[in-house]
Amino acid sequence: MKLSLPKSYTRKIARAIAEFELIEEGDNILVGFSGGKDSSLLLYALATLQKSMGINFKVSALTIDLGFEEDAEFKEMKDYCKKLEIPYYIERTKISEIITDEATKNPCAKCAYFRKGAISKFMKEAGFNKIAYGHHYDDAVETFLMSILYSGQVKTFEPKSYLDNSDIYVIRPLLYLREQETLAAKKITEFEPIPSPCPHDGETKREEIKQLLRSFDDSKQIFYNVAAAMREGAPLQLWPQELADKELLERTNKLWKG
Repeated sequence: MKLSLPKSYTRKIARAIAEFELIEEGDNILVGFSGGKDSSLLLYALATLQKSMGINFKVSALTIDLGFEEDAEFKEMKDYCKKLEIPYYIERTKISEIITDEATKNPCAKCAYFRKGAISKFMKEAGFNKIAYGHHYDDAVETFLMSILYSGQVKTFEPKSYLDNSDIYVIRPLLYLREQETLAAKKITEFEPIPSPCPHDGETKREEIKQLLRSFDDSKQIFYNVAAAMREGAPLQLWPQELADKELLERTNKLWKG
């Protein structure tokens, strides 16, 4: 499979990698591969950048089988990783039994908690030091609003974070891509996203926030105003201050081959 990323995608992903120092020499990176549009693009992007960046790093993919489908084979995902020449792993779990229990409150949060535990355990046993997720710009802004509106907290996920309890880093290289760009990326990856088997898919608070943002007449400007608040308007700094062009260029040049 010939890999090629449009410059518009490469530029934004390279900016995130350089600005937040997401990838370093010798990293052994595991990508959380759900079969969705975002994680499939992330795999494609990292497989492509491996060949052009001036540092050496490894990339593998992991799917957490939640147990919704008995003996799920994930054939399309296996074939995709094979085309990308990326090692692919499947971790079988029974998480579905826990989150579909009638007594379970907030099944999405429970699912995320147990998935993180399964991923951390796998990474520790297999020797990975970083987990990469396909979260994009819209995800960050939506998470920010969700925290304010539903939990009364001013926070969102970070571009790069360290989990000291498991000694791993979480990185998000697609952070500067908008969701419409990850949707359009099917033409690039030639991978048809696989629908989630979860019965709660599409019924989350995130979907409510997504619709709220779309409801504003001037939604584009409102989106970027909220994004700016993650850096400039919050009482606590959630994201690092934006780098000056010169410093960002210096960091980028260190990562790329001439």
